[in-house]
Amino acid sequence: MIFSWRKNKLGFLTKLKKQLPGVDCGSEIAIPSHYMCPISLDLMKDPVILSTGITYDRESIEKWIDGGNFSCPVTKQELTVFDLIPNHALRRLIQDWCVANRSYGIERIPTPRIPVSPYEVKEICSRISIATQRSDLKRCSELMGKIRNWAKESERNRRCLVNGGTGDVLAASFEHFAGVSIEKHVGLLEEILLVLTCIFPVAIEGISKLGSAGSLKCLVSFLIGKDLSPKQSAVFVLKELLAADRRYVNSLAAIEGVSEALVSIIRDPLCPSNTKSSLTVIFYMILPSDIGEKMALKFVELGLVSQLLEFLVDAEKSLCEKALGILDGICDYKQGREKLYNNALTIPLLVKKILRVSELATEYSLSILLKLCKSGEKGEDEVRVEAAQLGAFQKILVLLQVGCGGDMKDKVTEMLKLLNLYKDRLDCIDSSMHFKYLKKSF
Repeated sequence: MIFSWRKNKLGFLTKLKKQLPGVDCGSEIAIPSHYMCPISLDLMKDPVILSTGITYDRESIEKWIDGGNFSCPVTKQELTVFDLIPNHALRRLIQDWCVANRSYGIERIPTPRIPVSPYEVKEICSRISIATQRSDLKRCSELMGKIRNWAKESERNRRCLVNGGTGDVLAASFEHFAGVSIEKHVGLLEEILLVLTCIFPVAIEGISKLGSAGSLKCLVSFLIGKDLSPKQSAVFVLKELLAADRRYVNSLAAIEGVSEALVSIIRDPLCPSNTKSSLTVIFYMILPSDIGEKMALKFVELGLVSQLLEFLVDAEKSLCEKALGILDGICDYKQGREKLYNNALTIPLLVKKILRVSELATEYSLSILLKLCKSGEKGEDEVRVEAAQLGAFQKILVLLQVGCGGDMKDKVTEMLKLLNLYKDRLDCIDSSMHFKYLKKSF
């Protein structure tokens, strides 16, 4: 038992030294064991009492419960009540101990803020609804600031706001003020939008409010505008809106300037998250639908194909997958394929991305290559030869060898058959070995 206690103590001091470089771990520090969380063995910053009477650090016990554990870590008792009661007395003792050991470089832990309760969330939602009905701009702005501060304080507060339906209330307020006058309420609308980005996902009721004609018009006006903050918020909300319900694609596409604004975000990126959001919105807009082809051709006219190919040169995984997904959709149409045929980067980049990024990126790259190789259009023969010479054949064989199923296997097999027609022109590979394996795989 003594050995175990010393081991835990040394472990704590090691962690403490990393957190506080000024701590002298060679000196003796009497650390009361009841100041340490039984889960993390770290000094508790926000001690709370569980219904079993055991005290834990709030962050540690919340992670334990959120992980699907419904028993007390120490007593192993099943929990029927999950209320976490702040242990103010112990927290003050820990703070006093930190002050007493300042000579070791230990800083006093700050007094934690009290988490938001479901009752407080319900109350503030009610106040926002009343202020919106009265068109009380000042009161609405004050309440938005309060919600934003709550959400920034902790992830627990943010979850409480989400679960309390705050997003639906904010969406209704956004629709109301956007419908009255965007120009008159632009400041408040920007505030609401900024807070909304912190508390997604929003329920169906809130999505319907954000998808209304007035709300979409306001979102696009921010998207087109020059101010960066509302532009970032608008593209994020549009992404979440279309991800929740694609029915709003038609309404969004009908608003003038939205396509140009989305492409401009990719051409002049603000930050990776905004670029991802813009790519996602475009992806949803060109999916097969009543206006899918129209939107795809619109983006082709705006130069999106060449922009995405340049973008793919050094894009990270998530961005690469989204860009390839859009190119795959555009490749369903003749004008899109023509743009890809005419760009020298197309085949080298597609071959390079196979087996280099992710399974999804590989599947998209193969799909695009197949569409270019079997389109029946001028240029498909050159694509097959170039792909084979750049090493597509070897990569596709590797895919067969390591195993792939479903649609991926069908694409791999079909691509191999197409490249097999160019056996005599593949001077860069050992034909005897690879075509022997190819014959068996068919």
